[in-house]
Amino acid sequence: MKLHEVSLQEAITLLRSKRASSVELVNVFLERIKKYNPKLHAFITVRDEQEIIAEATKADQERAKGSDRLLLGIPIVLKDNFLTQGLRTTAASKVLDDYIPQYDATAVSRLKNAGAIILGKTNLDAWGHGSSGEHTEYGITRNPYDYERVTGGSSSGSGAAVASDLCIAATGTDTGGSNRQPASYCNLVGLKPTYGRVSRYGIIAMASTTDSIGHLTKRVWDSAAILSVTAGNDPLDATSSTEPVQQYHERLADKGRVKIGIPKEFFEGLETKLVTKVLQALDVLKARGHRLIEISLPNVKYAYAIYCVTVSSEVSSNLARFDGIRYGFPRQRFQDEAKRRIMIGTHSLSAGYADQYYKRAIAGRTLLIREFEEAFQKVDLIAGPVFPFPPFKHGEREKDPLKMYLSDVLTVPANLTGHPAISVPIGFVDNLPNGLQLIAPHFSETRLFRVSLEVEQELRMYERKPRLKQ
Repeated sequence: MKLHEVSLQEAITLLRSKRASSVELVNVFLERIKKYNPKLHAFITVRDEQEIIAEATKADQERAKGSDRLLLGIPIVLKDNFLTQGLRTTAASKVLDDYIPQYDATAVSRLKNAGAIILGKTNLDAWGHGSSGEHTEYGITRNPYDYERVTGGSSSGSGAAVASDLCIAATGTDTGGSNRQPASYCNLVGLKPTYGRVSRYGIIAMASTTDSIGHLTKRVWDSAAILSVTAGNDPLDATSSTEPVQQYHERLADKGRVKIGIPKEFFEGLETKLVTKVLQALDVLKARGHRLIEISLPNVKYAYAIYCVTVSSEVSSNLARFDGIRYGFPRQRFQDEAKRRIMIGTHSLSAGYADQYYKRAIAGRTLLIREFEEAFQKVDLIAGPVFPFPPFKHGEREKDPLKMYLSDVLTVPANLTGHPAISVPIGFVDNLPNGLQLIAPHFSETRLFRVSLEVEQELRMYERKPRLKQ
């Protein structure tokens, strides 16, 4: 295997056995970024090369002295809504084009403390508003498997960077599917942890009650290892959980068969080829001894309407601070998508309409949470597709925002209920990647990883790499 193709687990093994150095790793990725990023638009900002090499040299020296920090000398990238001290953070909007944070997000601090080396900041739909990577002001991210098609969003740059082997792993945020969607479209593993499992402190907020801080990786072990680093209570985030953190990557060998619920509502109206691919993946789990049980989640059909009102209301509130006085440039620089969401949210919260829209959405969300909790009394996991359709071409849905919004219809339920969810690669439909979504009870990430690993071991989709263009 070529050095740039290694997974996190393989990279750690190579570094600890001294068959490769951190300096060699970062140089390989820096060269690939120079070569392929001009067309991919995966990055908004790449750090100074000499600073990166100096950090890698220091990591090699530290390892030679016996340090065993889990991510020591591992090159990763950060979605550009993670605050990074001294490194520009834009949220892919010209409103924050020159913003240099004074501190790191908690998740960033934990990754650095574990020894990770930050190569740069990746592209996204501005403010996280999108499912395609097209709503950015820094060049539309291209899907490494087909440059004419979308990468999925909003963590589009993170997905493209990992899939193109421009880094080992990438962080992302998932408000309505923004890690799972690019993972599905880029043949990667994408994690949305339990709400509050990872601190939101220092992340530019989209919707405060559904934002989840996760990551995109090449393999399941990698995802488990990174969560072992970033998870945990944070005094700076009142919504972060005090639930003990497991060493998730050390629990992957745990035995046990599970009951997997298959909601019929998740398969209604989907393209036949997608349904077939998902069912084939579920057959893999059945063959391994897991039990598949058909279930029904009747209120899921209201999930997107609930999500739209709830999230737009929170977007309206969270973007109010960006007024050209306290933060950033004047609000006239907001793109159409941000303006659209601000207007929807402001209307939903306005006098005379809050009872009709926002409060009803909150009540509907409570019903959805109860429905999922009842389902988890009968099954251990819930499974289904990630996207209702394959990666679409750039501009194909631009003129119809509603069609774009409906990209999230299968992923938003887990954000509304706060449950952990993952996308794991299961194959290609018309030469385009596709993923299986698994949802677990709160704080059951270990179960997610263990079952996902079985899918990965059987299908080995990580072996299929994109053909990149210069």
